[in-house]
Amino acid sequence: MDWLQTLTHPWSADSGLDPQIELIITILMLVVVSVLANALAKALINRVVHRVVERTKMTWDDKLMGRQVFTRLSHLVPGLILYYGALLFDSPEVSSWLQRMAMAYLWFAVAWSLHALLNAAHDIYRGFDFSASRPITGYIQTLQLILWGATLVFSIAALLNKSPAGFLTGIGALSAVLMLVFKDSITGLVSGIQITANDMVRIGDWIEMPSYNADGDVIDITLHTVKVRNFDKTFSTIPTQALIQDSFKNWRGMQESGGRRIKRALMIDLQSVRFCDQELIDKLETIASLKPYLSKRSQEIQQWNQERDIDGSCPLNGRRMTNLGTFRAYIEAYLHEHPSIHQSGMTFLVRQLAPTEKGVPIEIYVFVNDIRWIHYEAIQADIFDHLFAAIQWFDLSLYQAPAGGDVRALNTHLS
Repeated sequence: MDWLQTLTHPWSADSGLDPQIELIITILMLVVVSVLANALAKALINRVVHRVVERTKMTWDDKLMGRQVFTRLSHLVPGLILYYGALLFDSPEVSSWLQRMAMAYLWFAVAWSLHALLNAAHDIYRGFDFSASRPITGYIQTLQLILWGATLVFSIAALLNKSPAGFLTGIGALSAVLMLVFKDSITGLVSGIQITANDMVRIGDWIEMPSYNADGDVIDITLHTVKVRNFDKTFSTIPTQALIQDSFKNWRGMQESGGRRIKRALMIDLQSVRFCDQELIDKLETIASLKPYLSKRSQEIQQWNQERDIDGSCPLNGRRMTNLGTFRAYIEAYLHEHPSIHQSGMTFLVRQLAPTEKGVPIEIYVFVNDIRWIHYEAIQADIFDHLFAAIQWFDLSLYQAPAGGDVRALNTHLS
């Protein structure tokens, strides 16, 4: 330490300088040496570490380098120089003051490096496939919060030259205030643990939460918030505890099942529903997918009516096929032949719902085997395009509220 002794005491007894000015200049020179040492250590670390990282095939060291973990360690050098350089001053008060300042600086330098290390560990963790289902962003932020809280306590204790234990004892009286200040952080941590433990939300999940105008993919789960990128390219921020307290819809089940539901109804005009006459049956028999149904249904009805000696002069006697029931059978046959519809393992249903003032609904409840949104919409549109055009073959019509043109046509006709 002779070189440091020379730098910190460059003046002789007969230099003629005021002792206070000499002290200030000495401290400034010590600070300059510390800054230069920091720059030298940073350059040396960057050069050596960069070469080592380039030669390795591992990726975790790239994360450490990207988060500047090694670079931040260089800040320990000026702190150590200030701490040990303070021992060379003759004044105990100055030496103690410089050491306390250096110790507080060292605590913050260590915390800054550990903060970067935690970020690098998070980056490494996110490189694994299972990280999406088990996000640890909230835990990392909690550790960083604890780290900086402890650093603040130890730094203040160092500046006041008190034991951290005694300092914490004094803070204990403010525990109620601290609980109030960190209420959101504590609630967010507990909520994050529940979300992860129950596997409620993962990064990449599509969720809907109308109360927060959220409808899109989860891109980040932090200690306090869950960030959602909506399909209109906007972002919604949801408090983490809201996912525990409120209801939301997670579409992950649909994505994992490989099937996306179609649930849509055709509104049939009730005035177009009638019994099938022979002319209509003959026309419908030209539909290849409907032939097996018509043959089986005709034999079944004919046998039933003959066994009970039904008078066929009135269509209300016995059993008869209707154009609506035949159309429903055609929809089933058409969907069974469709290559994009799940035929087994998922609900396949074409049903008639209760009539309304808009007609009788024929609901299609099936699952498409392509869950991609664009492809799903195209498949659904193709199916209903076909059914809209096919319904005329069954002498049926869809309900449609009168439009302006209809009103004008009626007015012209009445005129």
